[in-house]
Amino acid sequence: MGEAPLRRRDQHSDCAPYCQVRYLRQVAHGSDEDARLEALGIRVMQEARPDVRDECIRVARRLRHAGKKIIGLLPSSNDIGVSAIAVQLGLALAEVSGGTVAFVDANLRGPAISDLAAGAAGAGDESVFATRWLRGSLALLTPLRAGAAGAGVPQLARVIQHGAELFAQVLVDLTGFQRLGEHLAAIEMVDGVLVVGRAGRTREDELLELRLELAKDRQLGVLLVG
Repeated sequence: MGEAPLRRRDQHSDCAPYCQVRYLRQVAHGSDEDARLEALGIRVMQEARPDVRDECIRVARRLRHAGKKIIGLLPSSNDIGVSAIAVQLGLALAEVSGGTVAFVDANLRGPAISDLAAGAAGAGDESVFATRWLRGSLALLTPLRAGAAGAGVPQLARVIQHGAELFAQVLVDLTGFQRLGEHLAAIEMVDGVLVVGRAGRTREDELLELRLELAKDRQLGVLLVG
């Protein structure tokens, strides 16, 4: 396929990444759930790419060791998608923890996986989030519909509160929150933040700028995908 194999890169800097993940084209799975994810551009790599799975398992173990239950995934720029790597990490965390894990697509104004909400049950009578299960261990919580500015923070707070009680760990996509308002309020709701960058595109100054915005006890490192 011409792609380099997945590589782990250790750096002696404040912005050292957890790992670098490179994707290859994957043959579609036969299950409906995988097919629906494929239609959204999300490929489950558990079987087709064992090297990706193994790297995600290593990252999952580090996150478990950090002792953070609610983990925010923050893209270093608006053009970096979080959902694909969140699904891989969620499945890895479920395997490592032996429990169930939730991935919350918290971007209420532009949800990445809202198509999965069709026919799904809501997370509660007042919730705008619907839940679908992947592989029986990863709950995908996605908005039923796009909402107005300001609606995301209170809904996210409610989902995180319930998720902390129900799941071993919760991953939260922090894409789309305004940098000087909702963005910071959303970050305050999570226990730690893992910055997601793109190998070969994300600049170190971008990572350092984000680092200055995060409290030291919430910084979990950088995950590079490519």
